[in-house]
Amino acid sequence: MAIFQFDDKIPKIGKDCYIANSAEVIGDVALGDGCYVGPGAILRGDYGKIVIGENCGIEENVVIHARPTETCTLADWVTIGHGAIIHNVKLINDYSVIGMGAVVSDWADVGKYAAVAEGAMVRNGQVIGDGEIAAGVPAKVIGNTSEEWRKQWLTFKKYYVDFAHTYRIRLKRLG
Repeated sequence: MAIFQFDDKIPKIGKDCYIANSAEVIGDVALGDGCYVGPGAILRGDYGKIVIGENCGIEENVVIHARPTETCTLADWVTIGHGAIIHNVKLINDYSVIGMGAVVSDWADVGKYAAVAEGAMVRNGQVIGDGEIAAGVPAKVIGNTSEEWRKQWLTFKKYYVDFAHTYRIRLKRLG
């Protein structure tokens, strides 16, 4: 894994995290316990700060960055899908999911149990409320997550917590 100090900024990695060898965690980044950071992901806290809560899944090729002197925050149990870009968001709240290839831009706020669909573009300062589902370019609210969806989603989120544990134990480099 590639964990880098930038000037006096040193990443803080929680216990039981898995960070892929090809991922980069740079500078002022705090990862909570039990997080999974997949191959190719870049968490760039060079000028701003990135705070990621516990049990988050940061899938392959995700980019997370914060503007100078600002903080990009993901709460607990957040999943960021393959290839998504998270740029200087205000907050992605507990149990939310950002779909594959989605972009969540500066100062956006994504509520608890919210879902941003694959390929969606959440604009600067846009608010996606608790339990809302947003899709499209630009993202528009198209519905709400159901209680059944939330229960199912918690089951899926546990896979990434398990990955953080099992990848550290079972993944073996060949060659």
